[in-house]
Amino acid sequence: MKSSLLMASMAVAVLFAGTGAQAADTLAKIAESGKITLAYRESSVPFSYLDGPGKPIGFSVELSNAVVEAVKKKLNKPNLQVALMPVTSQNRIPLITNGTIDLECGSTTNNTARSKDVAFAINHFYTGTRLLVKKSSKIKDYADLAKKTVASTTGTTNVLVMRKYNIEKNLGMNIVLGKDHADSFLLLESDRAVAFAMDDVLLFGLISNAKTPSDFEVVGESLQVEPYACMLPKDDPAFKKVVDDTFAAMMKSGEFEKLYDKWFMQPIPPKNLPLNLPMSPQLKENLKALSDKPAI
Repeated sequence: MKSSLLMASMAVAVLFAGTGAQAADTLAKIAESGKITLAYRESSVPFSYLDGPGKPIGFSVELSNAVVEAVKKKLNKPNLQVALMPVTSQNRIPLITNGTIDLECGSTTNNTARSKDVAFAINHFYTGTRLLVKKSSKIKDYADLAKKTVASTTGTTNVLVMRKYNIEKNLGMNIVLGKDHADSFLLLESDRAVAFAMDDVLLFGLISNAKTPSDFEVVGESLQVEPYACMLPKDDPAFKKVVDDTFAAMMKSGEFEKLYDKWFMQPIPPKNLPLNLPMSPQLKENLKALSDKPAI
């Protein structure tokens, strides 16, 4: 009887190991399955976006690939299978917490609210909410949005920032939400919104891929500075160490700066236009600090 109870309790432990009931062991899961599952975004230029059906590219994609190589060495599995899964701002956190994906490197803000559910690696970018508008609209700042329709993307921190600002400044904005950044941009492009509020770097990326880039501009001061970081299962120090050690080594060796130059200063697909976005002071500092400190 005791043996049966012990076996039953062990079965329950295994059943709940990947659901957050116990500390996650992502490396053990990967080793057993022979597969690591990476998330990618479809329109977060230049971090993670599609360059053809099912072909994600970008700065964050290359960070993910570096982690894969580190995991292969750690587990001595050179033939480790890599599965790719598209995610949105809305489903990326649930897919990490339920164990569907092992690592999400896209354009995800590292903040204290999200840290209750997931863990974050060393911060790899810093950005803030600004506005993408058509030059013909003559909109130059947030005050110009009074009583107008403004787009943002479901599941992003930018929505919360804009709603708070709207209330504080009593602007009476109508905030509408796209399911992803491409959808939000379409709201602006088709004149269903006069502005798209999002992280400034993503807005520059969308301009570079627009049909007529010269029609658009990014305006307004940055409402807050937030760090981007790769997201992984909570309470899994062994896997977090592999991810952090990978990025720390890249930052110390100069490889990270080369990667930054490739995606933010040089021409990028699909139109081979550069973003011309120099590294921010905050990111330069974090190449030394190697911090995973969240935004408040």
